[in-house]
Amino acid sequence: MIEIPSDLHPDLVPLAFLLGRWTGAGVADLPGAEQCNFGQEVAFTHDGRDFLEYVSHSWVLDSEGAKVRPLETETGYWRVRPDRRVEVAMIRDQGVAEIWYGELAEGKPQIDLATDAVARLASAEEYSGGKRLYGYVKGDLMWVGEKATPETPLRPYMSAQLKKVVDPSEWAKDLKDLPDDGIAFFK
Repeated sequence: MIEIPSDLHPDLVPLAFLLGRWTGAGVADLPGAEQCNFGQEVAFTHDGRDFLEYVSHSWVLDSEGAKVRPLETETGYWRVRPDRRVEVAMIRDQGVAEIWYGELAEGKPQIDLATDAVARLASAEEYSGGKRLYGYVKGDLMWVGEKATPETPLRPYMSAQLKKVVDPSEWAKDLKDLPDDGIAFFK
């Protein structure tokens, strides 16, 4: 079940399934690099205004699942218009800024995005555009990304399955209603 915070801006209700901290793993097949497994932590937060703040950190994993080195960091802001169109402004640590547009699927928590504009520093790798699909599937946040460069047509480059991180303080607040000895609750 997707919980909608009482202080969430009304325009953001269709994006409520993204809220929270998510962790998991995926596969990266970046143009010009060897395919690898990666770990990822994503956070979607809000402060009552009409956007979600997005932060993603990913890192290369070794064959045992241990962190090897950072892979990519992204930050951005997600908005949704009344017509269910989604707008995302994103910055990547490699020196790339992107504007993404997309839409929410009808009747399911899924978002299709495509880049509308890409700007990059002279030192950044070649990159001309991308597509992403985000979906909330059986309680997990799943996504797949496609990437294009001037030499490489649009192709899948990363995908991950993320689980929501549960903050113990959220469920522990219900424990305050237990009887003083706590034992009666379990009888």
